[in-house]
Amino acid sequence: MKTLIKNTTLVNEGKMSISDVLISNHRIEKIGKQLSVDQRQKVLEVDGEGKLLIPGMIDDQVHFRDPGLTHKATIYSESRAAVAGGITSFMDMPNTIPNTLSLELLEEKYRLANRTSLANYSFFMGISKNNLEEALKIDNEKVCGITDDGLYFNDEEGILANYPDFLEQLFARSSSLIALHSEDDAIIHAQTQKYRKIYGSDIPPAYHTNIRTSEACVTATKRVLELAKKSNVRLHFFHISTGAEAQLFESSQHIRQKRITAEACVHHLFFNEGDYASLGNRIKWNPSIKTKEDTSELLKALQENRLDIIATDHAPHTWEEKTGNYFEAKSGGPLVQHALLALLELYHDAQLSLEKLVENTSHHVAELYRIPDRGYLREGYYADLVLIDLQKNTLVDKNQLHYQCQWSPFEGKTFRSCIDKTWVNGTLVYDQGHFPSMQNGMRMIFEKYR
Repeated sequence: MKTLIKNTTLVNEGKMSISDVLISNHRIEKIGKQLSVDQRQKVLEVDGEGKLLIPGMIDDQVHFRDPGLTHKATIYSESRAAVAGGITSFMDMPNTIPNTLSLELLEEKYRLANRTSLANYSFFMGISKNNLEEALKIDNEKVCGITDDGLYFNDEEGILANYPDFLEQLFARSSSLIALHSEDDAIIHAQTQKYRKIYGSDIPPAYHTNIRTSEACVTATKRVLELAKKSNVRLHFFHISTGAEAQLFESSQHIRQKRITAEACVHHLFFNEGDYASLGNRIKWNPSIKTKEDTSELLKALQENRLDIIATDHAPHTWEEKTGNYFEAKSGGPLVQHALLALLELYHDAQLSLEKLVENTSHHVAELYRIPDRGYLREGYYADLVLIDLQKNTLVDKNQLHYQCQWSPFEGKTFRSCIDKTWVNGTLVYDQGHFPSMQNGMRMIFEKYR
């Protein structure tokens, strides 16, 4: 059956225009004015008047916890929340149990997603001290890249940004995209000991920013950048959280020509350190939430094309795992269901244009990862689409959360927009609070050369 979306406002490739969109066989068949379909064909007509139609968000950094940590989340539960939030594709991190450090374990996750994911999917290969040879075997056309995010480099200790000798080997040998978490372990350790001496285990949540400092981020990012610039490695930095870091990256509108790219995350754009007073450990993330000034500088860096995309770093824990003292409360939180709504708040506040929002959540992600036929509203492209009502509010109610962990840092917040409908590969998977189809998403493919 075909779908015809009528009289909707398209936000695409830096422009806004009113048009119709015809969907057929997973893809956008036609975009134009006053489109019609042969009456002999079965068609679902959707009235899009007064609403926005955008390409679905492609989230390059999620932790869906499956397999091995399914008390927190599953691919099914979190992909359900994702499509309810207008995220139509995701790339998942390797810190599941067991860690995704072999091709066999990697393919096991793909098989699981093939059975249970409502969104399109890809999975990163993990990298640690002992699996370099295995990680270098990934097929670039079938796997989004290599990362250390969520993993320790060496027996529960350190992240890769702190091991320059190993990084040099990896950068010299890899033809894949490498994505890294960048913080300095020594600085974080020293700050942790400083505040432990003062507060013991009961370090106030707000001091997370004092422990995982801007200095820790900048120091590590400078170190990794220096190494990367000596090679021709295709390197991507996850979750840049400071204005000082953002200034380290080159400004260019030609994202496909960049060998080094970087992203901001929704929580670093929406929250600031003043929010610890009311939200406490709900907004405990690594890297930490920083200052209002950092938030402003991150938004400026997105405008200047120093930072290239926006992601979520969706990382759910049970509520019990987020409580307790500083050392017991885990870092991370669920975001995919409300990420686009949070970014649309920035639009309502005149801090981020709709065109730039779409560029950073869809167009640039597709270009950065070299994803064919996705990330744009173009004829022949997969119909990964989101219909948005800018005039209808959304109250974040615990009873309407689709996360398995059943909490959100946005609980009680009223957003000024609403996700009306989401299509994945042309199938309507979310419709005003309902899930009319359980059709699974597709495994994403990529260009061979990044």
